[in-house]
Amino acid sequence: MKEKVAIVGFGVCGRVAALMLAKHYEVHVFERDDAQALNSAGFVAAAMLAPLAESVHASAEVVQLGADSLALWPKLLAQLDAPVFLQTSGTIVVAHAQDKGAMAHFCQHLKPAFAGTHVPQTLNQCELVKLEPQLAARFQGGVYLPGEGQLDNLGFYLQCYETLNNRGVHFHFHSDTSPEQLGGAGFSAVIDCRGLGAKGTTKLRGVRGEVARVVAPEVTLTRPVRLMHPRYPIYIAPKEDGHFVIGATEIESQDLRPPTVRSTLELLSAAYSVHSGFAEAHIESLQVGLRPAAQDNNPCVTHEGNITRINGLYRHGYMIAPAVVKRALSHLTTSV
Repeated sequence: MKEKVAIVGFGVCGRVAALMLAKHYEVHVFERDDAQALNSAGFVAAAMLAPLAESVHASAEVVQLGADSLALWPKLLAQLDAPVFLQTSGTIVVAHAQDKGAMAHFCQHLKPAFAGTHVPQTLNQCELVKLEPQLAARFQGGVYLPGEGQLDNLGFYLQCYETLNNRGVHFHFHSDTSPEQLGGAGFSAVIDCRGLGAKGTTKLRGVRGEVARVVAPEVTLTRPVRLMHPRYPIYIAPKEDGHFVIGATEIESQDLRPPTVRSTLELLSAAYSVHSGFAEAHIESLQVGLRPAAQDNNPCVTHEGNITRINGLYRHGYMIAPAVVKRALSHLTTSV
């Protein structure tokens, strides 16, 4: 008979933990929402896997976790019963003339993420044409960050649940059960992945993220683009079938109200300034999410008895989740 393990919270970390543990344990997942976990930060995300780009502001630890996770994601996705879009063809960073200073600052503060195997490359216009022809009409050059990637977060959420359900994981949805209540309920380990739901037990703040999901048939970008912006970098992540996610990396606010007119105009006008084809795009959704962050913006993992708490992944959820969870579960048998 397999030992029982409980996972509280079914967002990005909860799903990754369940995938890692399901082969070796009887896994029970407790989630206060339904299977979609619409209120989790991972549902409202572009799922960028960009340790080089994030290294400008992130700690060396986060950068290394991001590099390690890039190697883990293909193994995790291979466990799913159906494919999920994953791309690792790098990121292109561009800036309009008025933001060249921000680009110079960005380049000066890039940190190594792959021990020298993936080095940022400055692109002239001819080199930019070879990588992304549709960018060359508006930009004289840019910076290429090889090895970075992205995945389809909505596809991952769906396929992860369906795979785990097919493999006999026990789900308890609409449950407000706390890790403390489960600590003595016959589980050999309890994994707390509640994000901001754990704010009472862990010192956390919410960091607001806003994204627009659009369908733009006239745009054929093949890899994520980051645009320098006066307030915050804006990313454009191409998904499958002409779908794009346009978002801002962070807004220091815990407000969960819908996006403001100002931020929506900034996101969409920035996308249009990169490619005129976004003018005819159809808006599928405008979403807001709160990412859980500690004071130092680094992930926090703690162990109290048989309870392991994983939290504070900030805006780096998908980028570092596999490596953070693997490290947190090092005392258990995992598959990855």
